Amino acid sequence: MRTSTRIGLAGLGCAMLTLSVMPPATASRPHLGNVQRALTELAGNAEVVGAIGAVYVHGRQVDLGSAGTRLLNGGGGRIPPGARFRIGSQTKSMTQVVIMKLVTERKLSLDDRLSDLLPEVAQQGLVRFADQITVEQLIHHTSGIPNWYTPELVDYFDFDTYHAPIELIAKTKDLERPFPPGEGYSYSNTNYFLLGLIIERLSEHHSVAAEFQERIFDRLHLRDTYLPVTFPGGIRGPHGHGYFPDENGTLRDVDRLNMSYGYAAGGVISTTDDLSAFHEALATDLLTKEEQDALNAGRPAPGQPSEPRPDPRVCGEYAPVKGGSPGFSALTYQNRDGSLQFIVSVTLGTRNTDPAVEPLVKKAAEAVLCPEG
Repeated sequence: MRTSTRIGLAGLGCAMLTLSVMPPATASRPHLGNVQRALTELAGNAEVVGAIGAVYVHGRQVDLGSAGTRLLNGGGGRIPPGARFRIGSQTKSMTQVVIMKLVTERKLSLDDRLSDLLPEVAQQGLVRFADQITVEQLIHHTSGIPNWYTPELVDYFDFDTYHAPIELIAKTKDLERPFPPGEGYSYSNTNYFLLGLIIERLSEHHSVAAEFQERIFDRLHLRDTYLPVTFPGGIRGPHGHGYFPDENGTLRDVDRLNMSYGYAAGGVISTTDDLSAFHEALATDLLTKEEQDALNAGRPAPGQPSEPRPDPRVCGEYAPVKGGSPGFSALTYQNRDGSLQFIVSVTLGTRNTDPAVEPLVKKAAEAVLCPEG
């Protein structure tokens, strides 16, 4: 467990402390910028409604901040800095952990074919070339399966209709494939919905949420983290609301983001403390070296044609792990061993795909992690 040493902000209340193995007394703390100042500047932009963030050194929280407001146009007061938020596609790393544990338990192989693991998707024609697609290709987005999570296929403002994972997967069955299995890279949430169904088919609990809970949340004492299991789900406790423009350009509150759209691809809700603990463990011992090596063996080389372009490391050292969807962006910046992290959740007053957002958050990260440039 970890110690959360919170540097309080007036009127934002206290948080419960947890135990931790403290870093050695000789460990040097890097020179860091002020989190509150960086977030205040970030929230001063029209694209941002609110932001919370915290810095961790060797697993210990050393600074935090909150800026902007919970609701649009200054409403709702400040977001508590320890509030929960959606982590978006950072959930995919958790799905990878469970898959690799199933591989270690010999319930699964990375070379297993989708048609063997989920024969119904082949029999019902829901995924073409299911007999050629491997688990490894699903993990690394090299399957060629199109992405169902686009405004052309789903309604971002439909908060009330539950969609089973297989229903969303089926939306891609007639779409043109970008390449044959294993011959390119194309980011697709469909891959991780299929991985979620595989987990449910092979795991003891037959539930992605239960597997996350036992293998990750309980093990790491992540008491404020969960994958919603009862529709409509939602974020527990006071938190920031995000907004997304409708077809007329009017910003609409999307805090009730449809739980169906998350699942094993992006559904987890967490806090900066818990997300720090997860990413630190992932960088060290959550996976064994053998599991990590096996996971990385099939990762496509970055920078090649049709392969993922790596995000530039902030300050030349801190790699961003991103999550986002209508209404929010959540990022974890950390060095290679996870010993220094800056975690930030931003609720938006623009499209999450607005090209203005990423540079604003990057500027805040630079102000915290390398204040002298």
